[in-house]
Amino acid sequence: MSAQRRVVVTGLGATTPIGGDASSTWAALLAGKSGARTLTEDWANTIPVNFAARVAVDPSEVMERVELRKLDRSEAFALIASREAWKDAGSPEVDNERLGVVIASGIGGVTTLLDQYDVLKEKGARSVSPYTVPMLMPNGPAAHVGLEFKARAGVHTPVSACASGAEAIGYAFEMIRNNRADVIISGGVEAAIHALPMAGFAAMKALSTRSDAPERASRPYDLDRDGFVLGEGGGVLILEEYEHAKARGAKIYCEIAGQGLTSDGFHIAAPDPDGSGVQRAIKFALADAGISTKDVVHLNAHATSTPAGDVAEANALRLALGAAADHVAVSATKSMTGHLLGGAGAIESVFLVKAIQDRMAPPTINIENLDPAVTVDVVRDKPRALPSGDIAALNDSFGFGGHNVVLVFKSVN
Repeated sequence: MSAQRRVVVTGLGATTPIGGDASSTWAALLAGKSGARTLTEDWANTIPVNFAARVAVDPSEVMERVELRKLDRSEAFALIASREAWKDAGSPEVDNERLGVVIASGIGGVTTLLDQYDVLKEKGARSVSPYTVPMLMPNGPAAHVGLEFKARAGVHTPVSACASGAEAIGYAFEMIRNNRADVIISGGVEAAIHALPMAGFAAMKALSTRSDAPERASRPYDLDRDGFVLGEGGGVLILEEYEHAKARGAKIYCEIAGQGLTSDGFHIAAPDPDGSGVQRAIKFALADAGISTKDVVHLNAHATSTPAGDVAEANALRLALGAAADHVAVSATKSMTGHLLGGAGAIESVFLVKAIQDRMAPPTINIENLDPAVTVDVVRDKPRALPSGDIAALNDSFGFGGHNVVLVFKSVN
């Protein structure tokens, strides 16, 4: 029986509410910078929540107008992050039939759909853009990246709400491990800051209403949290088969060692309060990676800043990790980026890779009164150094519908 193919990370790219690329985003994260701010669009005052976390660098600042005209905002994010990640990986030479793309989105081109519907109503059918369908389809971001890099091993788009970005990375991991590809461009994007999605989330009481201080609104684990802050952007990782990366002398950030996938079967939006699905996902991920709870030193939590979700996840972490939870540094980075929905698990995977590289867990900001129901070791206010030697870290992502994804990253000797 042949040895299991190993999967490593060789490139990173991102465009987020706190930075226009992966390195500036990471620096802002360690500095505890919030990307949330009051929206300036006319429609912002027509809905209950008038703030969100837009990207720090708009696509129009880094892409030509003629290119953007044919792209949904989510597709632009995917190309920006993928181009950066590919360059960071050293623009690997790879047979196109061994190159794949897995880029997720939770909602897809919703802004295109809504904007073009307005055009239809106001100006008539002849004024609707001929690019409407390729711009609104959820697989558009992956498709555009696949076309640019001429990927022929497969171009895929997992859609599982806020777990989508993490599920995309897990799918890419399996593609390489199962010998379908040698290199995958993988991640997640979202561009849903628009009146209708925000009004819908507000109607669910899912969004924070702290309009007087947007930068302090996202407060995972704080006793007075009142909902999440909607963010936008995306993150992309270049995943590569270990021997392929070694043969070309690639810079290797870390290894993806395993994943755990489960579903709750509980509610379309609410988390299962006993967190059994989360616990099983962690158990499966650790077993898949061949490690134990004592090997885990860091965890980037889903922690969106909702009253029910944060406690359910924290309780599940405590139960799944047991006594080992006392030495796991838990970071809730949505306190700074807001919640990127389908892009969340992807940018948080970028953060986890950087945390392993720099041996530094980013802080969780805005915790004024830690909820006493949260018994995990939350990294607060400033970064925390991680141990030297061989370490492992987890990324938790969960989505409406009861989707649970846990990814295991570990250092490479």
